[in-house]
Parts: sequence; C-alpha cells; structure tokens
Amino acid sequence: MPATPIRIGIIGAGGIVKSRHLPGFKRIEDCRVVAVHNRSRANAEAVAREWNIPHVAGAPEEIFRRDDINAVVIGTTPYLHRDLTLAALAAGKHVFCQARMARTLAEARDMLAAARARPDLVTMLCPAPHVLPGERLVARMLGAGALGEPRLVRLQHLSDSTLCADAPYHWRLDPEISGYNVLTLGIYAEILQRWLGKARTVAATGKRFTPRRKDPATGVPREVAAPETLSVSGELECGAHYAYLFSGVAAYSPGDRIEFYGTRGTLIYDVAGQRVSFGQVDPARRARVGLVAAKEEPQPLEIPAAERGEWRVEADFVSAIRQGTPVFPDFQAGVDYMEFVEAAGRALETGRTVRLPLP
Repeated sequence: MPATPIRIGIIGAGGIVKSRHLPGFKRIEDCRVVAVHNRSRANAEAVAREWNIPHVAGAPEEIFRRDDINAVVIGTTPYLHRDLTLAALAAGKHVFCQARMARTLAEARDMLAAARARPDLVTMLCPAPHVLPGERLVARMLGAGALGEPRLVRLQHLSDSTLCADAPYHWRLDPEISGYNVLTLGIYAEILQRWLGKARTVAATGKRFTPRRKDPATGVPREVAAPETLSVSGELECGAHYAYLFSGVAAYSPGDRIEFYGTRGTLIYDVAGQRVSFGQVDPARRARVGLVAAKEEPQPLEIPAAERGEWRVEADFVSAIRQGTPVFPDFQAGVDYMEFVEAAGRALETGRTVRLPLP
C-alpha cells in the first residue's frame, strides 16, 4: 500500500524550522511543504525560494483553507500557538507545534481539549533536543533502580545570554509573547518529568538585573519583565527533593548539567559534553573502610550505539500520521510541563510554595 502523501503548510518559518524541520521533511518520501506564511511576506518569499515552496500565504487562514494541505507546522512564538492550533484542528489538519506549548496552562489545556475532540488527527509538540544522545541510557538506568531510592535531583543551566546590559531586547523577555516560560525551565521540565515524574511542590526565587533593554526593531527601550536568574525547588511525587538553577548572567559557565543522587548511587549527565557518569555505593566497603575512604568518583559510561538517540522529529510526526505510531511530546505531556512552568511563575510572583496539581 502506498504511503499517505504528506502535504505541509508552515506558519512561522524561523530559525529551527529552517535549520531542522525543512531539511527533515525534505528527506521523507512523498512529503512536501506546499505553502509558507511568515509575519513578513518578504521573509516568507525568501524561505519559499530557498526551499522551492510553491505558495506563499498572506495569512494563516489561507493555509487552513487549502485542500492540498493535510498537516500544519506552527513555528511561531508561543503567544500564537493556542489560536493557530485550534484553527488548524477545526480545519481538519494534523498539527506539529513548536515548543514551548503555550504561554499559560489554560492555553495548553485548551489545545489538549481541541486535540482530544479530534482523535483522528495527530498533534505533536517539538521535543527538547538537549539530551537526545544519552536519554535512553539515563531512562533505562533510572527505571531499573540503579540509584536505589532517589533523594535529590540537581540541575543547572548557566549561560551569559543576558549578562551584558546593552544586549538587545528579545521576545523571550516579554510575558505577553512567552508567558510563564523563562530561560530553559520548560525544556528541562519536559525532560525531567518523563525521567522521574511530576513535582508535588514548587517554590521559586528570581532576579532581574537589567530593568530595560533596547528593542532592536524600534530602538526604543522596553521594560524587561522576565527574571534573568531563577531558582526552583521542591519535592517530587517520588519523594526526592529537587533544586533547579537557571541563569542568563553567568560568564564562563561550565554548561548544563543534571545530577541524580540516590541511596545506592549517583548518575550525572553532563549536557554540554553529552557525557554520562555513574557511581554506585558499595555498602560493604563503606562499612569496612569508613565513609570518607569509601568515597569514589562516578565513572564515565559509554552510551551504547543501539541506545544513542538522534534527531528524527519530522519522521516521527509523519510516521504517526501514516502508521498511527505514538508521538512524544504529545499534548498531554505539554500540559504537564506547562503546569510546572506556571506553578514556578506563580511561586515567583507570590513568594509562596505552590502545590500541584493546579486547579
């Protein structure tokens, strides 16, 4: 039986769409992008020329109305995700939506409800690529109980993206566009929730160091509402404590790192270097030589070739349409991480610990 033809309309052809999604779809048999819309028509026309896309749409509605399109890629900023997703589903189109899912939990829940009302259509979110190489290895070890009982999860994301006071204003600093999404909070919430489950409580502190930045489009200074550092902590449903630190003002930082500590061992994912290390506690040796003498450094693990992940997001989306294979993240996973993201935002706003689930 011939494969279902996939005909795609793109709304918002930004950096990741051009660097990952367009090349990914191009490699798939009988899969073509037939129309593109950007806020700037000139930008859309440039993308169409580069990728041989036959049609440039003047508005998203033109894509929704096309009978020769059966799937829509939403590559816009988060403030448009909800409305475009609902319109695409109402028009009978499969939906692939760029991360983060939405600005707020309410918007994400609206998207999930619309997806459930159309079970015949595939809905998928763009996954975080940060831990793709070692994700299966870490998931397998955690699932097999290599740590014993989890006690602490520590995450750091440190960069210098907002260190300079004269760095330009960016849409990610605008809650009207980005919502509760701050730095890489949603990215790592997505990753860690599928490894260790959801949080039970959320507390947060943060700080904004540069109150105003110049908008590069207008030259006018704009207020910065988002924090430039954020610390989120609390208890996971599995009983472990977690402590996550995000910062955009850290020069010469060592990069992203995730550390898992349990009663039987320690697992470390050096995200910057894509290295996994593991150290197991030897109770007999610890009892024999003492706690200090028994201390050993976690040793590097080789990521097995059969488990090493690679980017195949576009192929997964097309396979879900053609064969009904499951996708991840689906909209339920998106709602789950948006709940955590909004809980952190509410905790930051109120100075109070937030309990999950949110009403």
